[in-house]
Amino acid sequence: MGKIKVYIAASLDGYIARPDGDLDWLTEFPNHTKQDYGYNEMLASVDAVIMGGRTYHELSCMDILWPYKDKKTFVVSHKAIDTSENIEFITDNIIGQISDIKNRNSKDCWLTGGGELITMCLNAGLIDEMQICYIPVILGSGIPLFPNKPKESNWGLTEHIAYTSGIIKLSYRLLR
Repeated sequence: MGKIKVYIAASLDGYIARPDGDLDWLTEFPNHTKQDYGYNEMLASVDAVIMGGRTYHELSCMDILWPYKDKKTFVVSHKAIDTSENIEFITDNIIGQISDIKNRNSKDCWLTGGGELITMCLNAGLIDEMQICYIPVILGSGIPLFPNKPKESNWGLTEHIAYTSGIIKLSYRLLR
């Protein structure tokens, strides 16, 4: 059985996107040293990607090739969409299906977001690890990292890295 990992960027005030889902504040943040903040290491450790429908929509609207061709991708959505990529849509029994994915995968799964899906999985006890990259930007409003009242849970800090860009990556493991 693999683990479910969250790897996500958040503003200092805890938002993962603007109110309309826009990520311009993140993509426009200067990265002069071309640092990947542990992204490639995390991506190499997973064989599946789980994301919400809005996250999928934002990615599919970008002018890029599908970035997870070599990973099985699961999209939690109200309806399935035809696609030529290696994507399966989860439209019902969300927690049950994500639990099955976790149990049958030998490697880990990356839960990319969004916030509602992260909170849903937190409340079901499905998330094992979180890596949160705090970007030194205050948005003032937007889509919160943990909306919809997550249940109380305790996490142990496993790593903290401060980058010269001002980004801080905090890694946590669920304390059971």
